Amino acid sequence: MEMIMLIGIPGSGKSSFCKENLFDTHVRISLDLVNTRNKEWQFMALAFSLHQRMVLDNTNVTKAERAVYIAEAKRNKFTLTGYYFESRLETCLKRNEGRTGKGKINKVGVIAKHKALELPSYAEGFDKLYYVRIENDQFQINPWNDEI
Repeated sequence: MEMIMLIGIPGSGKSSFCKENLFDTHVRISLDLVNTRNKEWQFMALAFSLHQRMVLDNTNVTKAERAVYIAEAKRNKFTLTGYYFESRLETCLKRNEGRTGKGKINKVGVIAKHKALELPSYAEGFDKLYYVRIENDQFQINPWNDEI
């Protein structure tokens, strides 16, 4: 089974990518949806126990944040695929400005996530890793290159 981890600051396209590409194949687990870490872990535990493919649709910007999920995926013998979303601050701030309601994040929060952002690496435990960028309103997916 597979766990997919989306990585990127708010406004980088993670949730849109998830809805467009993973909706029919993976259970979406998002702190934005369940509101507490406890509920998030309950959903993950259920997905692990049912051998259900899942996608973690959170920012996951630091190695420390990712490490907890990676350890759990490995413990449950799930393959781990990471998708890093191009996180150019100005572009993401502009996308965020176009949002309304709960989806709009405070500008300070977006900037803080950008400052905390650590690029992922295979050394963290990923089995597959991809770089995703948006070009002409289309997701472009490329194999990971440590020099990105």
